[in-house]
Amino acid sequence: MLRRAVYHHALREALERSPVVMLAGPRQCGKSTLAKELLPEDSTSFFDLEDPTVRAAMSEPMTTLRDLRGLVVIDEAQRHPELFPVLRVLADRRDTPARFLLLGSASPELSRQSAESLAGRVELIELRGFDTSEVGTAERDRLWVRGGFPRSFLAKNDVDSYRWRQQFISTFLERDLGVLGFGMAPKAMERFWKMLSHYHGQIWNASEIAASMGVSPHTTRSYLDALEQTYMVRTLQPWYVNLGKRLVKSPKIYLRDSGIFHNLQGIRDRGDLLTHPKLGASWEGFALEEVLAAFKPDEAWYYAVHSGSELDLFFRYKGKRIGVEFKRQDAPRMTKSMRVVMQDLELDQLYVIYPGTLRYTLDEGVEVVPLDRIATLP
Repeated sequence: MLRRAVYHHALREALERSPVVMLAGPRQCGKSTLAKELLPEDSTSFFDLEDPTVRAAMSEPMTTLRDLRGLVVIDEAQRHPELFPVLRVLADRRDTPARFLLLGSASPELSRQSAESLAGRVELIELRGFDTSEVGTAERDRLWVRGGFPRSFLAKNDVDSYRWRQQFISTFLERDLGVLGFGMAPKAMERFWKMLSHYHGQIWNASEIAASMGVSPHTTRSYLDALEQTYMVRTLQPWYVNLGKRLVKSPKIYLRDSGIFHNLQGIRDRGDLLTHPKLGASWEGFALEEVLAAFKPDEAWYYAVHSGSELDLFFRYKGKRIGVEFKRQDAPRMTKSMRVVMQDLELDQLYVIYPGTLRYTLDEGVEVVPLDRIATLP
């Protein structure tokens, strides 16, 4: 798939610039497979820290790593905090005989250690699930229904895909959160996650969710942080400046993988999806992730005024201010809200993404673009 060439290129460039590169992303998104493809077939420089034997061998990390040459891959790096100070010493060697590629599903320990021990020495690359640019537009609907996790997308049929995602959610709750350092009770987190799926594409309301669960807003915030740090949830922050308007200042919540969202909503296949009340929210979240995968902005926001004007997505790209609206309509038209947002945010370009097939202009700087053609925009 195209993913191999794109990520191989990005990783090789990063490893030339930095002595340590961290490839981060959700569990089961293909980090280990991708990293192994960069190593020679006979390489012994792949260390999987989920393997007890490897962890034992890594009990003396300096002895194990200091004589290695070329690319060294360390999987599940968050399981060995003592490794990071050693990597700092090895990264600072004058001749840099080895480059280190760390793989990890985000965790508090991984973030803290990399920030403290490897500041200025590590480059981060985020790996997500498949997107349309990788699987092709002909497979877009299957990607939307099943989500981007490789084993879910590539499953033999929808039943197998749905069951894989069920097992993924169960393992994530019962095992992965604990391994990654999050001390949440699995049943409480499962309830929160399912409840959060009903807020997909909506404004975060900690007090409302907390009241429904019978816990404090602080507790729900910690649950949300855990899902965000493990790449399950995206919190899209509001853009606000002093415009003399009452702006919405709470984040919007999106479940990052459409397939996981569908499981939490009990949506098993395309037929279920097309008759489900969350159809529009599902499509918006899927389209948003496609846009972010195409443009890869450093930061992104949404914009909303209490009086009604809003914009689904706003970011900067190559010095331009880009706005994106998602409209699941046959033929979107220019609206008063679009004109207000163009002026408020001083947009250079506003894209209206829709599920149709024709690309056309609505107004100066405003263009309607089919979802299938997002990859052609950057």
